[in-house]
Amino acid sequence: MVDKFVRHVMLANHLQLTLRPALPEEAGQVLAYLEQVAGESENLTSGPGEFGISLEQEQAFLQQALDTPTSLYLLAEIEGEIVGTLTFSTERRPRVQHSGEFGMSVLRKYWNRGIGGHMLTYLIDWARQTPVIRKINLRVRVDNLSAVHLYEKCGFVREGRRTREFYLHEQFVDVFLMGLQLDPKK
Repeated sequence: MVDKFVRHVMLANHLQLTLRPALPEEAGQVLAYLEQVAGESENLTSGPGEFGISLEQEQAFLQQALDTPTSLYLLAEIEGEIVGTLTFSTERRPRVQHSGEFGMSVLRKYWNRGIGGHMLTYLIDWARQTPVIRKINLRVRVDNLSAVHLYEKCGFVREGRRTREFYLHEQFVDVFLMGLQLDPKK
């Protein structure tokens, strides 16, 4: 792995956060992380036992992210433990490959420590260095106010609202569609 893609950040609690692309051989740890975080938050699109990806499929997905210049699978680690992930990808068709969508998660015990903001900053910096990506999109539950605040603080704007995106506890939940336009590399 090239060092230029690894970023180290000292958090306020004096823990060192490492941000770097995931490697295919880490698929098992990534799947274990995803199962854990799925049980900690209802803001994600899958709950415990619902992810439905085999080890081989996850390895292939991580390899594809490394091989595709407009895809990113970012790991956030503290002392060797995966504490967050962020995935971003674009479509391959030329007319729409300039924009993509991301999703991210952080383990509950690390919430409110700035990890999401650091992962988002990494994504934006990385995307600006590509010759293709000019827009980053996301979907966020309208009641996830801390996430909405983070995205707006990073320059994302609300572009719309999709109704009934989530169904939890016999209730529908809407999402905001948000986007960040990137200037061409200067």
